[in-house]
Amino acid sequence: MQIMISAELAPYRIGSGQYIFLMAIAFQQPITQKVLSEKLLVDKTTTAKAIAKLEAEGYVRREVDSADNRYQLLYLTESGHEVVPKVQEALGRVKNKTRKGITDEEYDSLVGLLKTVLRNLSEQEET
Repeated sequence: MQIMISAELAPYRIGSGQYIFLMAIAFQQPITQKVLSEKLLVDKTTTAKAIAKLEAEGYVRREVDSADNRYQLLYLTESGHEVVPKVQEALGRVKNKTRKGITDEEYDSLVGLLKTVLRNLSEQEET
């Protein structure tokens, strides 16, 4: 799937590892990198690299949080707002290819199970 997503998003210079950050910001802005990392279950270094790439492409901007100067809030730029529907369409095309021969119930079950596996893997062992 990642190869297909990369090919679909190549015209927008968005890698398969960055679209999740772009979409998360689109649906919950402003957001800090820390909260973004926690929400996506991704380490802070990976988040920082992805945000830097999206910022370099002109899709994301940072502003200092007026409530707490230690944090920067992430927003989509005008270009970011323009590209989000295109990314959604590209992801929809890939998703449709993955659903062939699978009922809606089976697909929903698969996604639910994968989310459970991800949560299980991301939980830290209690000491």
